[in-house]
This record gives sequence, C-alpha cells and structure tokens, in this order.
Amino acid sequence: MNETANLALPLLAPAQAQKHVTVNEALVRLDGITQLRLSSVTETTPPAAIEGLAYGVPSGAVNDWAGQEGNVALASGGGWVFVAPSRGWQAVVLDAGALAIFDGAAWRVGAVTMTPHGASLAMRSVELDVTLSAGSSVTTPVLFPARSIAYGVTGRVITTITGAATSWDLGVTDELQRFGSGLGLAQNSWVNGPGAPQVFWSPTALEITAQGGNFAGGAIRLVAHYAELMLPDPI
Repeated sequence: MNETANLALPLLAPAQAQKHVTVNEALVRLDGITQLRLSSVTETTPPAAIEGLAYGVPSGAVNDWAGQEGNVALASGGGWVFVAPSRGWQAVVLDAGALAIFDGAAWRVGAVTMTPHGASLAMRSVELDVTLSAGSSVTTPVLFPARSIAYGVTGRVITTITGAATSWDLGVTDELQRFGSGLGLAQNSWVNGPGAPQVFWSPTALEITAQGGNFAGGAIRLVAHYAELMLPDPI
C-alpha cells in the first residue's frame, strides 16, 4: 500500500530517500482537498496556476487538463496536481455560488441530496445584474428554467434608478407584482420577494415594471431562488 485509501495521499516507504518530497505532496493534496473550494467546474481551459486554487475538470478539458476529466486540479508549484474525487464528495463551487456533490463522474452543482441511483434535489440561487434601458419595462433573460420550483426573488439596486418612475414592480408575465411592488429607486434599495412555491413549467424571465413614469437608467442585481428535481440515472 503506497497511498491512503480515501484521499490517495502518498505514504512514505521504509528507508525512502528524499522523504520531504512525499510528505510535501501529501500536504499539498490535503491542503487543497480539505474544506474543498472549487473555483469552477465548467472551465475547460486551464487558467494560470495560482497556488492553492482548485478546479473540477469537466468533459472536454484541454492543454494541461486533457485526459483529467472528473478529477480535481490543484494548482501547486506553477503546475497542476490531480486528485480523483470519490462519489459523495462535497465542495463549494465559487463561480456558481453553490454547494455541489460529486456523483462519480461529474459535480452536481446545487445538489443537496443524491439517491443510490442518482436522483437528486438541487437548490439554486442564480444572480444577474440587469441594466435598465429607457422605457416603461425591462424583461430579463430567463432566470427560472423549465419545471423549476420557484421560492422567490431577492435583489438590490446597485446603480440609482433614474427617469420619471417613482417606484418599480417585479414579477413575471401575467403576474407583474408577484415578487414585489412599490420598490425603491435609490442605490441599495432592496426587494425580498418570497412567495408560495410555484412551478414554472416553461423557462421564465422576470419583468421589471416602472410605476409613475418611465425608466431612464439604473441597474438592479437580482437573484432567483428555486429548486430542481433530478431524475434517476438511465438504466
């Protein structure tokens, strides 16, 4: 046995020369894997190997990550050390702002459960900065995917809203005030719009509607909070 069973940390051999090399490699792996934080699990091109950063290597990775699909890439010494995660490992994925579970092949971002046959419940919070264009309303890109269970939307004005509008509403088509009404214009005004869970059967965008006049400019940071149900693996 030349490595540990769970984390594959290299073990010292009897009378081994240069023991520090093996010990240091084990420490690098342990430092990278403990409290695992993955900068991304979708980047296919390796970035600069900044010491201490870790990535989940996805399918289609190239250059120094080619052939390492599914492994964790740890930046060390200007290059990469690769560690094979086991099914059930958990990590925080920083660019997604969510927890993830490794299913044996890939990281399931947002997953909070996983059955023996791969079904899971994913909880997600998707953030989007929306620049308001001149007019009476703005439609965002899709924030709730098809068949998602929406819990609410939170947000904050990040650039003061200008124009003749005296307030704004936030909702979806046919329910324009579902997540908030009479909302403030000043920077750091906020919306905290929970509601009874609702299934959006088709991909759904948010509608931002001016009240009392039109928008001229400004920006809002919105976060859609929802759950998704994942099927068991194919037979």
